[in-house]
Amino acid sequence: ARMDRLPWSRWHWLVVFSLGITWVFNGLGIAVAAAINSDLTQSQTLNLSILQAGYAATIYLFGTLLGALFLGYMADGFGRKRLILIGVAVFAGGTLATAFSWNFWSFALFRAITGIGVGAQYAAINSLINELAPTRSRGWANLMVNGSYWAGAIIGVASTIALMNPSVLPLVLGWRVSFAVAGVLAFSVILLQRYVPESPRWLMIRRGPGPAGAAVGRIEQRIRQEEDLRELPRPAGALVLRPEGQLDPAMIPAILFRMYPRRTSVAFILMAAQAFLFNGIFFTYALVLSSFYGVAFYNVGIYLAGLAVGSLVGPWLLASYFDSAGRRLMIGITYVAAGILLGITGYLFSIGVLNPVTQTIAWAIILFFASAGASGAYLSLSELFPLELRSTLVGVLYAVGIAAGGLAAPALFAGLIEAGSSSQLFYGGYLVAAILMVIGGLVELPFGEDAERRPLESVARPLLAETVREQPAPPRRKKGRRRAA
Repeated sequence: ARMDRLPWSRWHWLVVFSLGITWVFNGLGIAVAAAINSDLTQSQTLNLSILQAGYAATIYLFGTLLGALFLGYMADGFGRKRLILIGVAVFAGGTLATAFSWNFWSFALFRAITGIGVGAQYAAINSLINELAPTRSRGWANLMVNGSYWAGAIIGVASTIALMNPSVLPLVLGWRVSFAVAGVLAFSVILLQRYVPESPRWLMIRRGPGPAGAAVGRIEQRIRQEEDLRELPRPAGALVLRPEGQLDPAMIPAILFRMYPRRTSVAFILMAAQAFLFNGIFFTYALVLSSFYGVAFYNVGIYLAGLAVGSLVGPWLLASYFDSAGRRLMIGITYVAAGILLGITGYLFSIGVLNPVTQTIAWAIILFFASAGASGAYLSLSELFPLELRSTLVGVLYAVGIAAGGLAAPALFAGLIEAGSSSQLFYGGYLVAAILMVIGGLVELPFGEDAERRPLESVARPLLAETVREQPAPPRRKKGRRRAA
């Protein structure tokens, strides 16, 4: 309650920036991998087949699945901040190691390690930003952080335009330098994490009221000083907990399927739908450009930058509406809009009326809605379950969604691209993604959870909670003259 009633301040901006920059460098590294897909099929590089390029992306996604599952659980045991640092270090190391790949299997192994680091951060970052942001601004803050991923993607694909140009660097070196630069830059993110505190909510259940109260006190003092406030608003309510050790992960099925079956079903559908769309389209768009439009491999970054711009503007421009209009309405509308537009654009692609520029513009508009919806889904996922196993459950549902919807998508799309038929790619790939997005939106609209402007503990009561005490409202002064007794 003390964290939720804080006014938005420079301290909150610093937290959003520090966590957002983490996603910036993640997005940079992943965009480099997407941009060089067609480059790696050249004989002077790794000489991969189109299908192997798709398999490499699938193996990377398998790594994110493992990272979310196992390191997400560790974030509940060892702390959100510590696991973010571990995730960043693993991601940076895997990206840097990718620069030294010598064949398909080494490339795939290093991409899997990179994915493990990203998966850990999905669970920890989404949990931490929700636990630090004030209730009324939680949706906006989360979407700003998640959307930052695409700012990094823009930087990443822009760098490949120069580094992969044979007139700048030899073909055999360009892709290696791109990965090496991305990996080195990612290590610098660790320095920024010192500005991010550990979640006081996590401290309460793992370290007790002393450390948690001290952490909140430091935050309150800093905000009073920075914002020149004499006093802060009064906290509304209190929650009584029974602190224990980390809860048994065997409780996870009971939480998902007995306590929150509807939330679990909706979250799974949303995760699977967005995973199939993004992993199918973004990881293979370079192959589409080179295979169907003859775009030179060193120019694909120009078009991928267009997709990244649409994906960035969507969450940032629509972020405030996830707090005002609500999660359920915004996620539902953006999913349905993205699905319908993808179906139309995919059909136009199949009949050959698009060119690289018009298809990129159409894809950017689709991803404007899809990215906002997917960011809203990550926001919602990290609100819907109890504090004690929040990161664990975010990791589980992210992993299950990736396994069901996203894991096979790059290889599936790559196989359809290798077949050389735009109609097969439409019916077997784009249309399936469109239908899944529409289904996700139509499920969210009636069955999603209205979590906006509600404390996290109101959305999902902690498992260790005993009672909730509401603070009594101050007495209202009656109008009119006082009467003597």
